[in-house]
Amino acid sequence: MKSRGLLIDTCAWVEYFKSRPSSLKQTVEDLLLTDTVYVCGPVLYELRQGIKSEKEKTLLANAFAALVYVEMEGALWFKAGELSAFVKKQGKTIPLSDILIASLAREHDLTILTVDKHFDQIPGLKLYSLKAK
Repeated sequence: MKSRGLLIDTCAWVEYFKSRPSSLKQTVEDLLLTDTVYVCGPVLYELRQGIKSEKEKTLLANAFAALVYVEMEGALWFKAGELSAFVKKQGKTIPLSDILIASLAREHDLTILTVDKHFDQIPGLKLYSLKAK
């Protein structure tokens, strides 16, 4: 079943903004042209941490201005806490940012493009298969 759109994780954006070509970078480029791409606060937060210049800051702001933004609403924070508690009971440790990204993707019926293995441990996620390309 196809999702409403695509939420690209931080690791994929980092690869996209690098100057060297890669299959992940090409996948992001292709998806930006063919799919509805969403962005969320945790991804913007993580990307902002790595910005080293005003030029990069402007590039990032311009790149994300055209994307659909999804936000954590009050009830979703509670669901994210439940998800975190669930995975912790299974003995898994997943960073808060990944829990938030996963919660947003589940809530808004979005597929996540990522190479981060943490997302494989979270139930109920639709993950974009790079092999499907």
